[in-house]
Amino acid sequence: MNNTRKNKPRFFFYLCPMRIDILSVLPELLESPFQHSIMKRAQDKGLLTIQVHQLRKWAVNEYGQVDDYQYGGGAGMVMMCEPLAKAIEELSSERKYDEIIFLTPDGETLNQQIANTFSLKENLLLICGHYKGIDDRIRQHFVTKEISIGDYVLSGGELAAAVLVDAIGRLLPGVLNDETSALFDSFQDHLLAPPVFTRPEDFRGWKVPKILMSGDHKKIEEWRLDQSLKRTQKRRPDILKEE
Repeated sequence: MNNTRKNKPRFFFYLCPMRIDILSVLPELLESPFQHSIMKRAQDKGLLTIQVHQLRKWAVNEYGQVDDYQYGGGAGMVMMCEPLAKAIEELSSERKYDEIIFLTPDGETLNQQIANTFSLKENLLLICGHYKGIDDRIRQHFVTKEISIGDYVLSGGELAAAVLVDAIGRLLPGVLNDETSALFDSFQDHLLAPPVFTRPEDFRGWKVPKILMSGDHKKIEEWRLDQSLKRTQKRRPDILKEE
């Protein structure tokens, strides 16, 4: 790989504010992640609206049923077509969704490029799976994207939804104090971020690299690029192969 970053445009054009609706049978799991830190700041500034909907609002009976046994037998309940279809259709009648996303272990693995792409959208609808999953007809006829946050299984899609929303929301302009910060995160440009340091300059004899205190911004940028390349080659050589 070439030892310099590609000279490519680093501009992002956003549709703002963004709205993300989430369908869940356990909306309580999503209260804390969106009420603190960066996601709270994004909402307080009016840059992002996050609305979590209790799927049982569209239940098939007065008992709040949204799941049933799977055809063909086997362990685990399946989320039914009717509640999901009614919820998606009702919410879609209020706004047009750029993507309807199902969080599932067998979806496309989330990465920074996917987050970048989603951050350009205006309205997203996320479906949190639960139990054994959702009736596949919903996936066939409503879902436009299927996303996984890794090769493992969670109890439900709520935590995955929180990860996806955070990855998207922090990219919106005005959310971070330094709007250029997100452009230099790990995985942007297929590189891991370089090491970072702060005060004190000398801690227990462990010293900050002198180049970072030189004031020579060109040399500092060159050092950071070199460190990013070395770190990526050592820890994630697969990322370099994707270039």
